[in-house]
Amino acid sequence: MPLTVGTAGHIDHGKTTLVEALTGRNTDRLPQEHERGISIDLGYAPLELPDGTQLSVVDVPGHERFVRTMVAGATGIDLFLLVIDANEGARPQTHEHLAILRLLGIERGVVALTKRDLVDDETLELARAEAEELVPGAPVVAVSARSGAGLDDLRAAIAAVAEERSRVDAPTRLYVDRVFTLRGIGTVATGTLWSGSVGEGDELRAEPGGRAVRVRSVQVHDRPAARAEAGQRVAVALPGIERSELRRGDALVAPAAYPSSYRLDVELDELAEIPGRVQVHHGTASVLARVVRVGARFAQLRLAAPVVAARGDHVVLRAETTVGGGRVIDPAPPRHASAERMELVERGEIAATVHEPVRAESLRHLGELAGIEEADGWVFSRVWLDELREELERRLADADPLDPGIAPPSGAVVPLLGLERRGAKLYRPGAIAELGARAEAAAALEATLGLEPVKVEDATLARFLEEQGRLVRVGDGYAVSAAAYEQARATLVGTCESEGRIALARFRDLLGVGRKTAQLLLERFDADGLTRRIGDERVLRRRGTLSP
Repeated sequence: MPLTVGTAGHIDHGKTTLVEALTGRNTDRLPQEHERGISIDLGYAPLELPDGTQLSVVDVPGHERFVRTMVAGATGIDLFLLVIDANEGARPQTHEHLAILRLLGIERGVVALTKRDLVDDETLELARAEAEELVPGAPVVAVSARSGAGLDDLRAAIAAVAEERSRVDAPTRLYVDRVFTLRGIGTVATGTLWSGSVGEGDELRAEPGGRAVRVRSVQVHDRPAARAEAGQRVAVALPGIERSELRRGDALVAPAAYPSSYRLDVELDELAEIPGRVQVHHGTASVLARVVRVGARFAQLRLAAPVVAARGDHVVLRAETTVGGGRVIDPAPPRHASAERMELVERGEIAATVHEPVRAESLRHLGELAGIEEADGWVFSRVWLDELREELERRLADADPLDPGIAPPSGAVVPLLGLERRGAKLYRPGAIAELGARAEAAAALEATLGLEPVKVEDATLARFLEEQGRLVRVGDGYAVSAAAYEQARATLVGTCESEGRIALARFRDLLGVGRKTAQLLLERFDADGLTRRIGDERVLRRRGTLSP
């Protein structure tokens, strides 16, 4: 299985020299690194073990000014190679680098005591005892990069530790640590492949920018590869994207696999008092953030720029020095300060955090959504659904008997409610409109109706009676009897068929009613599509007949 080993240790303790002795490659590639004799940026090299397995080595700078770069190189590694000068012993950056490794959850590795040829046996044993106390359980190997003594033992120790390491399967994720251009190839991005695999033709997303990219070719330690696997140092050629569009800290990920967020919920691991503002190191990114403490164990990190994280990732928090870290429990949380929610998410009880409907895609990053209701891409709790049903039942019970429907709730839950949808309303199955207590009012109203319009105060009752064919509404809040309306309609149609058209005054005289009544009836005929007004007269539309 491909794995990546990352160096750690104080400046001038011989990390780069040791890596060159192990791999045959000098990882200092910048001119100023050779001029100054110290590592400034990350370096990379392949390491072949005795059994033929090839590991990737990330060599990090040891100077305290480059701890940010060290963290960028350490994230994503599987094993550490802690380098300690046998003569000097552990120094400040030894301790800080080791703390960072622990904060990142990198617990397995090997300690190399360098420059063994420059110390006597007693000093070497003191250095070994210190190292064993500093990193309990880790193999400690004394080496000399100059003479080669101990290098085979160191390779064997690394191989033994590598056999015990496993990886969790997950979608493709590569954090970019270098971006450059090559003539004839274009933009190239490099990084450690955290998970998944990448090969020619793969479609990925460059996040957090949201840019779609296609992989033209892949190399692993300068050698073409059909497909790179998790744990390898990878270079990918990305046509169609400018070098300026990518930078260290960006992530190349499988589409829709990881959220991009300005917030992270984390379980804290404190080394010192954590101030209100810190530099958050995650992947190869370094982002300023405000720390919102939530109880004693948790915090929400509100970031100045978005990051791409996954549940279970580790972050390092730095101010003047490394003050702590955290394990990501929610990589894209809502803005909140609820200790209860964080406790539930930390335990994996995702369903318990959901009540009202939320988009399922907003929670996929937290894991499997078991024990939760889902409909058309929305998830919600059974309790919420039961509460909604109870609320709708109360509204239906209070609905007007003349129209026993209610407005439906928003969302996709309607099919789960056991109700009938008719047009824009929900009804109990088989529910019909009834007069109920309005029966007497309806009878009294009908008794007053004739050809002269009567004002009806109860608009719902008027609508119901009209649907029953017991009256016809005219004008704004008036009604006539159905029989009178049909009589007026027959008069109008007969006249228009014999004379071609009819004026308001003529229609008024034929019915023997006032001008207002005639006007209201004609306007209703227009609205019904029976007639069309031309100037002061009406003519029948083509489909106008005596039948209603």
